[in-house]
Amino acid sequence: MSSKKVVLAYSGGLDTSVILKWLCNSGYEVICFVGNVGQDEDFAAIKRKALATGASKVYVEDLREEFVTDYIFPAMRGDALYEGRYLLGTALARPLLARTQIEIAGKEHAQYVAHGATGKGNDQVRFELTYYALNPGIKIIAPWKDPGFLSEFKGRGDLIRYAERYGIPVKATKAKPYSEDENLMHISHESGVLEDPAYRPPEHVFSKTAPIDKAPNSETVIEITFKDGNPVKVMDKSAKVVKTGALEMFTYLNKIGCENGVGRVDMVENRFVGIKSRGVYETPGATILWAAHRDLEGIAMDKEVMHIRDMFIPKFSELIYNGFWFSPEMDFLMNAFDKSQEAIDGRVMLSIYKGNVITIGREAFTPLYDQKQSSMEEEGGFNAADSKGFIDVNAIRLKAHFVALKGKLPYKWMRKWEKA
Repeated sequence: MSSKKVVLAYSGGLDTSVILKWLCNSGYEVICFVGNVGQDEDFAAIKRKALATGASKVYVEDLREEFVTDYIFPAMRGDALYEGRYLLGTALARPLLARTQIEIAGKEHAQYVAHGATGKGNDQVRFELTYYALNPGIKIIAPWKDPGFLSEFKGRGDLIRYAERYGIPVKATKAKPYSEDENLMHISHESGVLEDPAYRPPEHVFSKTAPIDKAPNSETVIEITFKDGNPVKVMDKSAKVVKTGALEMFTYLNKIGCENGVGRVDMVENRFVGIKSRGVYETPGATILWAAHRDLEGIAMDKEVMHIRDMFIPKFSELIYNGFWFSPEMDFLMNAFDKSQEAIDGRVMLSIYKGNVITIGREAFTPLYDQKQSSMEEEGGFNAADSKGFIDVNAIRLKAHFVALKGKLPYKWMRKWEKA
């Protein structure tokens, strides 16, 4: 057996199957790792294919529960949203997959890990930063950045011919004219025909969300209960269904979102490597969950804590997107977010209807909202006379600014006063 041992992140697709055989032919003992993060795959068939292609061992790990509790829920507690729109479904799965791969490498005493991510995308960064963060001495094989591999494989045709030469089964169906990444949280569609940002994706592209015209003509009313910012119960009041348990709740929210056409996003984003990329995303359950969680914070989170936390959201989302899940700055932010969530306890009622997630009510168990104090119908709890002094104090600097700028007032309509 070869002394050069590598753990390969393996999907069973054309690229990683060819990479597996190429590594074997290059003198490596290859152990394959397949991570189940909720993608619709026949994992037993993938394992058989890996062994038949030359793998000495195959690990198939069910990571779905951990994906929800340790990655999706923490991202939700920080209201992660990259560039204001992307819920980070692919980016959140990568550190879990890479961490598990490193654990297997340690167990198998492998000196190398390998992946099939391309040299233009974000995933190469996410995988490799995680590898190095968790095992600084690990050696990485990234074939799509390897000159020898690139000289041999210049396109899909070369991959197919190599697979045929070594008897690697290749799906007979014509490849989709775009690429996809699927997990429990979302599915992404990008590249190929979708690289034209003006091209409208045809309806057959979408697989996790119903088209709006096929969604039910009546609303689905659900209630989500939170404890310390985490969901603990989902109640479908329309169907009288109750779900508890992280994976069970999230799967059910995916079902509701899918049926009602919730969670489609089509955007051009900025990749970490400096390239703009068009991505089409379907994220049904997380779209519902993010909306409910954010709404509960409105009634249960202190104003200044919320405003400071909101300043962190772009940075938090960028760290996830760029692959810095395991980093000192992420540890810092996670601790801050955990503190901010200590009183985010309550329930939110939502109407799900034809692509919309509409909050229709909420109740906090430790509310900061005082109905009497907020009411315009009565004076109680607030002395309106105090507002005069409050306004006068806040106006001091505005008055000083006006006086200081006399002679160069910023607005045209003000300049007539300069002569007064």
